[in-house]
Amino acid sequence: MSLLSAFIVPHPPLIVPAVGKGEEQKINKTIEAYEAVARRIEQMRPETIVLISPHSILYADYIHISPGAGAEGDLSQFRAPAERCTVKYDQTLAAAIALIAGREGISAGGLGEKIRRLDHGTMVPLHFVNQRYHDYELVRISVSGLSPLDHYRFGKCLAEAIQNSKKRVVLIASGDLSHKLTSDGPYGFATEGPEFDKAITEAMASADFGRFLAFDDDFCEAAGECGLRSFTIMAGALDGVTVKSELLSYEGPFGVGYAVAAFEPIGEDAARRFDVAYERAQGDILAAQKTHEDPYVKLARQTLEQYVLHRRRIARPTGLSADLTDRAAGVFVSLKRDGRLRGCIGTIAATTDCVADEIIQNAVSAGARDPRFDPVGADELSRLVYSVDVLGEAEPVASIAELDPKRYGVIVRKGRKSGLLLPNLEGVDRVEDQLSIALQKGGIDPDDTYTMERFEVVRHH
Repeated sequence: MSLLSAFIVPHPPLIVPAVGKGEEQKINKTIEAYEAVARRIEQMRPETIVLISPHSILYADYIHISPGAGAEGDLSQFRAPAERCTVKYDQTLAAAIALIAGREGISAGGLGEKIRRLDHGTMVPLHFVNQRYHDYELVRISVSGLSPLDHYRFGKCLAEAIQNSKKRVVLIASGDLSHKLTSDGPYGFATEGPEFDKAITEAMASADFGRFLAFDDDFCEAAGECGLRSFTIMAGALDGVTVKSELLSYEGPFGVGYAVAAFEPIGEDAARRFDVAYERAQGDILAAQKTHEDPYVKLARQTLEQYVLHRRRIARPTGLSADLTDRAAGVFVSLKRDGRLRGCIGTIAATTDCVADEIIQNAVSAGARDPRFDPVGADELSRLVYSVDVLGEAEPVASIAELDPKRYGVIVRKGRKSGLLLPNLEGVDRVEDQLSIALQKGGIDPDDTYTMERFEVVRHH
């Protein structure tokens, strides 16, 4: 049997009375919506509940599916140890999901779990479900550092496994919205916070799941969102399906957005293949960008494509401008795929004869030698977006008053250690943040004595 229904729910521990001790009444609309979800699940009587939590085990490139026969947990870390939950896992369905995901090239499974206790992203939804219904097994799934598109495609694998299982299954996507709605909230205020919550709740209400894929990573980070990847897996599980969508509630009195939404499948709809539409749109955007890319970016792209496809570095092309061939400078080449960083390598000062040679050298390194990422594969080339930063001369500064994260990059040094951060980066608006990141990159203790330099860049897209 196919998926019976899917729900988006938040997971604030204080919504549980043993934790909130009365504070939960400030989000009474959320409680009422949660109770409505629990009643619907009771009426559907699913054999299995698939629950996606962003607070389970998190890996950069692996979606974790909790292994074993079952697990237990409590809310003792929120001073409510008596609030306990024990679940039995649906091992058959979990194994089928991992098998299908592997077939589709998505790494997923039960490896690497050291602590099997249930997290609060799981405990809070089950608190409400268990008040009305207990006769189910659970599949607990985490999110990962993979792209939104990969999470959507994993959701499609999940749907296939459910369809093959012939079981009655309900899906719960656990996740809060922005954590930056108010200045007196736990994470402060960012303008992106309310903007994110407005956009995501509109998408929930209309079941426009394509918008889940379109959010920019830097925007999401600035908004302090929590549950988008959970919601995106859920969207993938409803790929090609017409749904009846209901936004049951939305509140944010504590500076964190809480939404409850329900999605009932009612038929097939080939027009609702949001991953296909997203890739088509991205392909059109990239094709348009290539027709307008400047010589710096064009050289970086040609260099990496040649290296990935033929395993050799191109010679410096003829006919380049004097800006590329007659001067030397440090250069950073950055790669993004599906809106997310895919590689970035650069040089603080020139290490070759000219800017063109610096681009060639660093484009290969960004695609093949950034230690944070696997080497770029041939199947990724058409999805990459390039940028090239040409650095000006660095000059020493005596105090942070001489820095400006929008205009200047910064270099910090202590002995042989150094850290660099480029200017005008999304989410880096304060000098203090810029310095903190540069020190972290250089492995320099903020309490140590260090020197600072600033530099300007010309950024090519």
